[in-house]
Amino acid sequence: MTTARRWWIVAIGVLALLAAPLLVHALPVEDSAESATSLAARIQQSHDVPYSGSAESTGTLQLPASTQFGALGDLLGERTRLRTWWRSADDWRVDTVRTTGESDLFHDESGTTRWVYESLTATRTPNVFVRIPDASDLLPPILGRRLLDGARPDELSRLPAERIAGRDALGVRLRPSDQQSSIDRVEVWADPETAVPLRVEVYGDSYGPTDQPGQVAVTTAFSSFSSELPAASITRFEPPPGSTTRFERVLDFASAADAFAPQEPPANLAGLGGRRTSAVGAVAVYGRGPTLLVGVPLWDRAADPIREQLNSTAGMRHTTSGHFVGTGPLGVLLTDEDAFGTSWLLTGTVTPATLERAAAELAASGGFG
Repeated sequence: MTTARRWWIVAIGVLALLAAPLLVHALPVEDSAESATSLAARIQQSHDVPYSGSAESTGTLQLPASTQFGALGDLLGERTRLRTWWRSADDWRVDTVRTTGESDLFHDESGTTRWVYESLTATRTPNVFVRIPDASDLLPPILGRRLLDGARPDELSRLPAERIAGRDALGVRLRPSDQQSSIDRVEVWADPETAVPLRVEVYGDSYGPTDQPGQVAVTTAFSSFSSELPAASITRFEPPPGSTTRFERVLDFASAADAFAPQEPPANLAGLGGRRTSAVGAVAVYGRGPTLLVGVPLWDRAADPIREQLNSTAGMRHTTSGHFVGTGPLGVLLTDEDAFGTSWLLTGTVTPATLERAAAELAASGGFG
């Protein structure tokens, strides 16, 4: 075979490899006549389905830079690459890969281990009801099921099927009817066989003068997906030689407040019903589906750094209750200190008026239901 012929064959092979993804996307997508209500119900019931794959999330929400919020600003405001192996709700692993390094979460029935490669450090924490969101919350199955939770039939409609991670994914749209909500719509595409969400898009109403209603706030999608059960060895953390393991009782300021603050939030707040399944805890969680309101009571030593950061954040405005910042559909309101030195950090996907109403109701009750 001549050299020219060999290179010609190589060139054809390269073109075939480059064209393969385009050909896959060009194939007709098979849809289904399944109703939106039925599909949403199957998605909610898919929590026990094992899976693995690679995903990418993109957020457009610019949170105030603060050590109290941890890596939340990166998760909601940047592009994040994820790898996951999900055996069950009590046995999974999620790797977060960035240009600055990699960190992994290993979860079992008693808690979560966060492993940071660069520092060879493992941090073990117990299961808690309230915490700041982490990378696992951006997985399409987790986010999709959470956003569709409590959806009413008249809020749901079908979307055309789309090709996602090599599968003909079925789509459903949710338009929340809650007047308090700052979410315009949620769109979820799921695997037709297992109903595991493969892609989720969240669109919000605007808070800032440069935001436009209906703009995408968060998108997360699988690029590769398998519904095969991952091996148990992949989700089990084994500390390597030379590593350090730490044990912490609380994850962040939210879980600390929930465990130790004396407040007992009311059953309902700002017209929204409580979302907590446990009556024990000081952090208030309200709403359903994409409409979420969270209230965290903070002592002055925890509230003051956040207040200082809000003061230097573009777009911050003083209200009758405190300091307010909005980005996309997400609002943050830190109330002024009360007579006992407590401030409430109110945040969520609700309107500014809802945050103000919540602050007024908490001030009137002293934070006790």
